[in-house]
Amino acid sequence: MELKFTKMEGIGNDYVYIDATKNDIQLSPEQIQKLSDRNFGIGGDGVIFIRPSSAADFQMDMYNSDGSYSEMCGNGIRCVGKYIYDHGLTSSLTPKIETGNGVLTLDLQKNSSNKIEMVTVNMGEPILKPSLIPIKWSDENNVINQIITVEDQEYHFTSVSMGNPHCVIFVDDPDKIPLHEVGPKLEHHELFPKRVNAEFVSLKGKDHLYQRTWERGTGETLACGTGACAVAVSAFLTGRTGRKVQIDLRGGSLFIEWTENGSVFMTGPATEVYTGLIDL
Repeated sequence: MELKFTKMEGIGNDYVYIDATKNDIQLSPEQIQKLSDRNFGIGGDGVIFIRPSSAADFQMDMYNSDGSYSEMCGNGIRCVGKYIYDHGLTSSLTPKIETGNGVLTLDLQKNSSNKIEMVTVNMGEPILKPSLIPIKWSDENNVINQIITVEDQEYHFTSVSMGNPHCVIFVDDPDKIPLHEVGPKLEHHELFPKRVNAEFVSLKGKDHLYQRTWERGTGETLACGTGACAVAVSAFLTGRTGRKVQIDLRGGSLFIEWTENGSVFMTGPATEVYTGLIDL
């Protein structure tokens, strides 16, 4: 099968995008793994299908590089917005996208060449109730600044879901964390029945943070949009920042605001790298 694809990235969080709006393209986990392979495939943190939707303008159907399904990706949905506008699938600058975390509204911002450059996403309200994150917890109080143990090392963490579960840990220097050792153990920790994304975060200045991310099913990524939203919520809940922050990730910066009405807004760039054909 010859498959047309587009490689896109949001501050280094890269995915293989497949336009399935006219044809119902379905791939096996093994095929998704092949596309995501950086040595033998296209390479990416996963595969995102753009599909028709009865609930919104389009559906984002997302899979991690190991072939497992993922409910949501903040960087990924910004690139969906760029794709559908730049490729003429919509003329709307405020499209609605169906995700595993419900329908989200985008605000697409054009550059001088009439291409989408920046996207703001209303990510909805953070989920703090343990059973809905989900996290195995003894009560339904929010899990804020609690202790998690990994190989006899204790970390203080805050648990948030932005449609997918996150474990946010504030440290002095995230770059000193052996993430490729600690990340898998956090991802598969017994507290998290659906696994978890882990963020190690430090404070760089007033309302300014630095984040490293271990994504479930993928490993360390240069960026994580839902993770940045979870970090912003956690930073406010633990008294480290206000509601509006800049978060620097290894691939670039995102701007997050947790408004007083409860919604989290994420703003960042979206970039098309190239389009091609591959035999599967």
